[in-house]
Amino acid sequence: MTTALTIEADPYILPLPGPDSLVVMDRWISPGNTHPNSRYDDDIWSMGPLTDNPGTSIHKINWRSCPAALRSEFRRIVWVLINGELRPTYVRERGFQNRARDGVLSMRDNIVQWMKFARWLDRRGVSQLSDCTMEHWKAYAAESTSGCTREYTQTVLCWLSDLSAFDQLSISPCGATRPPWEDEGIDDYLPAETAEAGGENKTEPLDPTVIGPLLTWSIRLVEDFSEDILAAWAERRRMHARVKATPSTRGGLAAVKRYLQPLVDSGTPLPATVSRLHGVTLAHHYVAAVTGASWNQVHHFASRRGLRELTARRPGPSPMQVPVTGQVEGRPWREFMDYEETPILVRHLATAAAIVILYLTGMRPQEAQSLRSRCCPDPEPNPDGSTPRHLIRSHHYKNVRDSDGHHVSAGEERAVPWVAITPVVNAIRVLERIVPEGELLFSSTHHDVVAQRKHHGALKRSSLGRRVEALVSWINQEAIAQGLPAQQVPPDPHGNLGLSRLRRTLAWHIARRPGGLVALAIQYGHMRTALDARTSSGYGRRERRGFHGELDVETALAAAQTAARLRDATAAGEKISGPAARRAIVGAASMPSFEGALTTPKAAAKFLARDGLVLFDNPDAFLICAFKRDTALCDPDPGAMAPNQFACQLGCGNAVRTDSHAQAAREHADRLDAKAALVPQPLGDRFRRTADRFRALADAHDSAAQSAEEAIA
Repeated sequence: MTTALTIEADPYILPLPGPDSLVVMDRWISPGNTHPNSRYDDDIWSMGPLTDNPGTSIHKINWRSCPAALRSEFRRIVWVLINGELRPTYVRERGFQNRARDGVLSMRDNIVQWMKFARWLDRRGVSQLSDCTMEHWKAYAAESTSGCTREYTQTVLCWLSDLSAFDQLSISPCGATRPPWEDEGIDDYLPAETAEAGGENKTEPLDPTVIGPLLTWSIRLVEDFSEDILAAWAERRRMHARVKATPSTRGGLAAVKRYLQPLVDSGTPLPATVSRLHGVTLAHHYVAAVTGASWNQVHHFASRRGLRELTARRPGPSPMQVPVTGQVEGRPWREFMDYEETPILVRHLATAAAIVILYLTGMRPQEAQSLRSRCCPDPEPNPDGSTPRHLIRSHHYKNVRDSDGHHVSAGEERAVPWVAITPVVNAIRVLERIVPEGELLFSSTHHDVVAQRKHHGALKRSSLGRRVEALVSWINQEAIAQGLPAQQVPPDPHGNLGLSRLRRTLAWHIARRPGGLVALAIQYGHMRTALDARTSSGYGRRERRGFHGELDVETALAAAQTAARLRDATAAGEKISGPAARRAIVGAASMPSFEGALTTPKAAAKFLARDGLVLFDNPDAFLICAFKRDTALCDPDPGAMAPNQFACQLGCGNAVRTDSHAQAAREHADRLDAKAALVPQPLGDRFRRTADRFRALADAHDSAAQSAEEAIA
């Protein structure tokens, strides 16, 4: 009776679980979640019932890793963490934690820290939490956060504080003591602030020399090679299914002998595959398929004749009767489609599609992992016959919470769909042919192309990361084989090509290399237009905190660096010309102090809103644009924060040139004249006229150039 009254009086107090109690209470399991629920007495607890995000792994708690002396107490508090909510008074009082209940990933990180603490206490002879003293807390906090950033240290101390906070939510607390920073204040336990602390995402964009060939080959796989790869994959599966259904017959054994014996006698390479157990060996399935024999008959024949060792010395291809239509530089990319190579090509094709989708939309990896077939339907034509843009409906997960402030593992559909340009639509269509209708485009099960094992959800980020590295290796081998060494993907200065870097790279290129030599340069203009179109609409404005924020940051940094270069150039004696010269000098002089440093989307948007004082370098037009919307001739969208650099017009009142721009224009004119001598006359005449126009721009600058002091006088 007393227990019932206590629970009724205090809804935050949880009862004691029994040995057969479910690890996750029904109230926290979403209706569509089918993951099995563990029992309290199990040695391993699954967090599956709390996991609805297809891109997240199913994490487990292994109680065998917790010291036996402390296991029962920590098991009880972890159960309360999984099923309880911190009191509102506690949440309000803590300046470094503002949630009553967090998501499964945060729970996992919390539990990992608690397990480390349990093992640390056990090594010091502490067998119950009530014996943990202030000295223990201070010593563990110092050891576990040594060398860590201020932000991470604060997070660790928060997790440790949760131990006593959740213990107090049990009907029978273990007596976990409060850490000293709860009473003394946390600041004294944190390292000093550093210049690097906080700020915007520090993810480095991919180097332009890396993303160029990587995107080129990814689009090539999707658009030029996919038909051959998918046709070969369908044929391989048909052949494989036929072998599984073929019984052993006397005629089959004879067919194997007729096929293999001439190859053995003539010294011809034998169709080979790579086995994890045996290395290079005879391709049994392929031989069985082309001969109409059973797998066992091929195996027995190969064993009797010692063909495994012979194949390792003379490995050969396994050609299929599939037409090759894809081309590289005007020639077929394969002589034939290979039975053994096909699964590898399917894997690389899916990885290439992931790169195209992530890079040319700006999606976060989690959002791409949740995409399903039919997420990007073909749009219905408008009444005037024009075709609207393709839109991608997807889920997002970052900071998604319900009305009670609890993390929603399943995320929610984005209010604003992603705009899909043609390469992205093509990539989605390819993935829709790999997975069944209604499935995740990156289904772990269906992208396990060989074993077809049953996996949870989508390919995980770590798996996709490894596949990207494997794709790069394949690209570099293929580039050499195709006689295109210049199209290899070089090592990136900042390490592995993580998927999260693609989003940052897109923003970097839209802001800084709108007309550069990277693959699909024109698409960057399309992306900028698409993004600005979304921003100019009402719902687009509400979603600026997403990819727009990334783009604003990169645009602001690019503009700040342009201003810094102009300031340094004029200080070094370079002269300036153009109708916006005075505004450009003023804008360069009033540049904010975040030059060269990462900033926040809010600060970037504020910086870009200084109409007429923000400077954009346009190396293709050999000028700087001191962007003022009302006088811009590039026809920017209303509310645009940057010029449409693909539509830069002569005579625009925002143009500014320096001596360096004039010199670059003359050098480009010389290169055009050199090309003109090597091409047919009509094209050569066009090159010469363009060269003359650039020289005229340089001459006009020379005649009107003045110093910075003269420009602002």
